[in-house]
Amino acid sequence: MNEVKAVAFDCDGVLAANDSSWQNIHDYFGTENKEMLAKFIRKEVTEEEFVLDDIRLWREVQPEIHRDDIMRCYSGIKLMPGAREVVEELQNRGVLVAIVSSGVDLLIGSIANMLKVDDWAANGFEWNEEGWLIGSKPTVVQSHDKGITVAKFARINSIDPENIVSVGDSGPDLSMMIPGSRFIGFNPAPNRGADDFVKAGVPIIEGQDLRDIWQPMFGEPFPE
Repeated sequence: MNEVKAVAFDCDGVLAANDSSWQNIHDYFGTENKEMLAKFIRKEVTEEEFVLDDIRLWREVQPEIHRDDIMRCYSGIKLMPGAREVVEELQNRGVLVAIVSSGVDLLIGSIANMLKVDDWAANGFEWNEEGWLIGSKPTVVQSHDKGITVAKFARINSIDPENIVSVGDSGPDLSMMIPGSRFIGFNPAPNRGADDFVKAGVPIIEGQDLRDIWQPMFGEPFPE
């Protein structure tokens, strides 16, 4: 087993105990985007088109949306059990920790700051000086190719892929596994990751305690 020098985590459903930071906004406004989501999964629309359609749906409910409205969508979201302990122990061992998420940067950034990770990337919105929503910002993390961001993180920090482990909960997260690196499927939802993880032959952690990734990552239980 190669030495682990960096770990790239997805956030929604991995570090944060929620399903989707985008769905959290839909829940808040009482909207749903199942048709557009299906098109996006089939790669029939771009990331930007997907987000713009979401914004259109929200504005049909509330024409003017403030940054504070979006932050309210994340009220009550907690860290995944074991998230703080895992990140702290990784950093104690000198392992770089990054978050690579196609989720909403307002939530992902707050989780990143809470856990004091070394780097993070996510998607989000453009706001004016008063904090009112203008539109979507250019995509930072491609949902279907998160490996682009992992590879960039590796280059910036001069880390070989063989020393990187990525952790995600859905099929698209497998794109984080750049050639030579490893991947651990954590807490997979049946309709989002379980089958894909089995097909990919990656270790799968059922349950919601992030400390359980320690065994497949290091070949030993999480330290007491």
